[in-house]
Amino acid sequence: MSLRARLAVLAAVPLTATLLAPTPAHAVSTPLVEAITALDVAEESRTGYDRALFPHWVDADRDGCNTRMEVLIEEAVVAPEVGDRCRLTGGEWYSYYDDRTLTEARGLDIDHMVPLAEAWDSGASEWSTARRGDFANDLDEPVALVAVSASSNRSKADRDPAEWLPPAQEAHCRYVTEWTTVKSRWALSVDAAEQEALLDVAGDCPGAVVETTPA
Repeated sequence: MSLRARLAVLAAVPLTATLLAPTPAHAVSTPLVEAITALDVAEESRTGYDRALFPHWVDADRDGCNTRMEVLIEEAVVAPEVGDRCRLTGGEWYSYYDDRTLTEARGLDIDHMVPLAEAWDSGASEWSTARRGDFANDLDEPVALVAVSASSNRSKADRDPAEWLPPAQEAHCRYVTEWTTVKSRWALSVDAAEQEALLDVAGDCPGAVVETTPA
């Protein structure tokens, strides 16, 4: 193409579009096993951990519903009625960890797919409080926070997949994929036992991929 033709093409594009149009963010899609092996392997340390260092359940958009309520509304399989102060009435939720359907919001916990303590162990101890808050309230990654039965969440506590997997066997591929998604998104490390456990499950998950945008 001649110089004159190139200039003509550039002239046809509005300057504001050229300068102001944001570069679109594209999620990176990686086979599950590759995504697991790409994670840094490092020893963990819980020294200095305090749950209060992860400000969570904030109302970021000031609509009256905090992060917990936003997840409950988003993940309901039958939508609840949302009343004053984000009070939920009715609704139905599916807890995939233990293959249960629940009809009362109070019976659910919002699980951090990668628990806050585990995140601290895996690199979040080096983050600012603001970044830890972003992690703890991550509504941009659909699998970062999950509404599940309170009993299954409390059974999991802060354990990683080397120590705990969902009681529903059919949930294991999904769980390991989502765990790896969050670790990849936030560039968190894994310890050796955790990586081995992830790979053990991933071997039975043909076609599973990790698809996320770096935080």
